[in-house]
Amino acid sequence: MALANIKPADKWNKATAPLLPTYRIMEFIRNEYGMDYKPNSRETIRRQTLHQFEQARIIDRNRDDPSRPTNSKDNNYSLNPIILEILMEYPNGSWEELIKKYKESVTELKLQYRRVREMNQIPISLPDGSTISLSPGKHNQLHADIVHEFCSRFIGAGRLLYLGDTASSRKEGGKLMILDEVYLESLGIPPMSHDKLPDVVVYDEKREWLFLIEAVTSHGPVSPKRWIELESAFKDCKVGLVYVTAFPDRKEFRKNAANIAWETEVWIADNPSHMIHFNGDKFLGAHKK
Repeated sequence: MALANIKPADKWNKATAPLLPTYRIMEFIRNEYGMDYKPNSRETIRRQTLHQFEQARIIDRNRDDPSRPTNSKDNNYSLNPIILEILMEYPNGSWEELIKKYKESVTELKLQYRRVREMNQIPISLPDGSTISLSPGKHNQLHADIVHEFCSRFIGAGRLLYLGDTASSRKEGGKLMILDEVYLESLGIPPMSHDKLPDVVVYDEKREWLFLIEAVTSHGPVSPKRWIELESAFKDCKVGLVYVTAFPDRKEFRKNAANIAWETEVWIADNPSHMIHFNGDKFLGAHKK
């Protein structure tokens, strides 16, 4: 009813397909139908109803911007045009024929939708030649820049041991893209919950350095507090630890500069050939002319 904007006294031929975030759907249900779901029910409604509607191609997610990150506050849902047409024909029109047409076309509708979603995914080429795709979003774009730009410039043939997809990352409660637990254990790092791992972990086998990289778009850098947490989590690591905070641009860096720990590194994606060393006199010296 909410997705069709149908109130108790409305006729079905007045149905529309507004773009509704979950909280607006809940407001409509409460205001028009008297069912008051608690605010913490939002995720339950999304996972147990809207997700199934989306899979069945009853609704579209982010019809206005398919590239919108999955964890964006602006996510919205709207009725598929064919479903809207069925509702507008109910109860006296040719709605049964339209349902038959919908059922016959639902497989193709799913393929079309999947193609649209895949077009907006962010590809990452791994050192072994394989490719994975991350969900759209600023954070995942920074993940891709870290792998393609930072690693190629400052690590070389590094081994990628951990990488999450923010659409479903540890901070948002979702799937894992890469986690090489066996290799991490060989370096003296026991299995740990994902919230203890930085966004990207890469091992430089030649220099025996383990790069712990935080990608900052909405969450914080390697701050003194985060540095202590990582030191504790990796206390038994057999190789050297290199702490890096990655930013998409200088604007994001300036917002976080005062909270970056000493003895760490900073890399900015839109200036990929340079690094900033928060390391005191370790790199003090004249530069080559």
